[in-house]
Amino acid sequence: MSFKTPASLLSPALHDSVTPLDLELAGEKADALARAGRKAEEALETLAGARGVDGTPIEALRHAAADAVFCLMIQRELCGLRNQGDMIRRYAIPADVMSRVGIVRRG
Repeated sequence: MSFKTPASLLSPALHDSVTPLDLELAGEKADALARAGRKAEEALETLAGARGVDGTPIEALRHAAADAVFCLMIQRELCGLRNQGDMIRRYAIPADVMSRVGIVRRG
């Protein structure tokens, strides 16, 4: 993915401190954050859709959603976004999913 330099970073004073590699890394971080957000949204939608259906392994869906949310949280922290409260509200993450975030399961 190519990343175009913002006009605010083109000033001569900042030109020496921001390299093309820095810009490429920023673009990759943003892309990874977007992918993690989409995966979390998909997992949460799948879980929400399965709540009314009988016979669905709801625990497996909760764990999958918790794993996707955990990946999103880590990616947000890598991008410098430390407050997870706004993410929890934006994605409407249920408490039963948040209680499983970060838990390592065997099997």
